[in-house]
Amino acid sequence: MTTYIALIRGINVGGKNKLTMADLKRELTSAGLEGVQTYIQSGNIVLRSASGADQVRQVIEAAITRMSGIVANVLIRTEAELNEIIARNPYTEEARSEGKSVHLTVLDAPLTDKQLDKLKGGISPLDRYHADGSAVYCHYGLSVRDSKLAANFAKLGDGATTRNWNTVLKLQAMAETMNSD
Repeated sequence: MTTYIALIRGINVGGKNKLTMADLKRELTSAGLEGVQTYIQSGNIVLRSASGADQVRQVIEAAITRMSGIVANVLIRTEAELNEIIARNPYTEEARSEGKSVHLTVLDAPLTDKQLDKLKGGISPLDRYHADGSAVYCHYGLSVRDSKLAANFAKLGDGATTRNWNTVLKLQAMAETMNSD
């Protein structure tokens, strides 16, 4: 059995693309995924399965569409992959002292030159990023809400989803707890 972290892109607390995590948890359990746990309403799932990552992604995406009609993109990482992503964070000191100012964007593929150009337009003395394969680490010096760099991440398309560092660490802790049970 492999522990997976699933990040759903575009699920919201209210308004457009609303999906309750309790309903999704029941649906995914009914679909054969094990130990399904969700974290906050923005689409974070920790689960176990004997299936491969692509099959787990397909099961989750199909369940979301079946339940709500929403066609959502789900990005999957194994617990080991998430641990490696966390270990490579170049903003660890900032994350320790100001966790909400550090964000992780998970990608379905490494950034293209065109996507990198979009992000470079948002770099400032306060906002910076580091791309590392299919992960992009960001440090927002003041606020993610007022950041041109953060706004540029929205232009990367459906193959990217972002979480603040506190959420990333919570998902890691949930995966660790799941494996110790």
